Amino acid sequence: MPSGKTSKAVRNARSVVTATKPRPWGTVAAVLTVLVFAVGIFGYLYLQYEGRRAFTPTASDKDPSAHIKGIDIQNYGAANRGHIGPDKRVAYDHSPPFGGPHDATWAACNGVVYATAVRNENMVHALEHGAVWIAYNPSKINGAALQSLQDRVQGSNYLMLSPYPGLDSPIALQSWGHQLKLSNPADKRIDQFIQSLRLNQYTYPEVGASCDELPGLFDPAKPPPFVAAPPGPGAIPMNYGGGRGVAPNAGEAPTAPGGTQSTPGLPAGG
Repeated sequence: MPSGKTSKAVRNARSVVTATKPRPWGTVAAVLTVLVFAVGIFGYLYLQYEGRRAFTPTASDKDPSAHIKGIDIQNYGAANRGHIGPDKRVAYDHSPPFGGPHDATWAACNGVVYATAVRNENMVHALEHGAVWIAYNPSKINGAALQSLQDRVQGSNYLMLSPYPGLDSPIALQSWGHQLKLSNPADKRIDQFIQSLRLNQYTYPEVGASCDELPGLFDPAKPPPFVAAPPGPGAIPMNYGGGRGVAPNAGEAPTAPGGTQSTPGLPAGG
């Protein structure tokens, strides 16, 4: 039978073992790290969601781009959207233009990255279909900056990117009736502009119109070239509203109801 002295010694030994047992600080630190990381990710995603929601068009806020600092908004009206032929030019009121009369054939605008500058009149028609056009000054945007813009546009519906020689800012974003000029391709306002205006049913004239390439009429690999020289006295004025539905190759285009010619794939008047 163990003596009381022995039992006491055993109890004391157990107390020492219990008191000196190491705490799992490594596990605690790991758990805290995971929790902090999870909170950070959640916070980031929440801010991203809130940012998108703030610039998403709604019936109560039809044009959230109005909240973007520096944006230029013009009302070109329903009547000033005349169609012209490929041999004509428009006396646009902005450079790059973002509304007004335009060529009867639109520039392909489903995530197209153009290697060369494209004729204004074709690009403006794509804006009428709900696209966003990102133009850049090739003497100021190159290398990693250009790659970031290309990555943003490539393969994205209703977006297009092209160089614009002589542009008075490094970058200019256009949608129908809207323009924003920027200097930094990482500027958060680029995302805000796209979120607000790409396919915004409240801000562009031809809801549901295509951005696809028109075979035989427009080749994204060899687009009609941009002309930097002023258009001259014979240019089409900004208030021109005629020629709706007339295609560049009118003799080859199918006849729309009423006897007018229409671009293949485009409803009469498009």
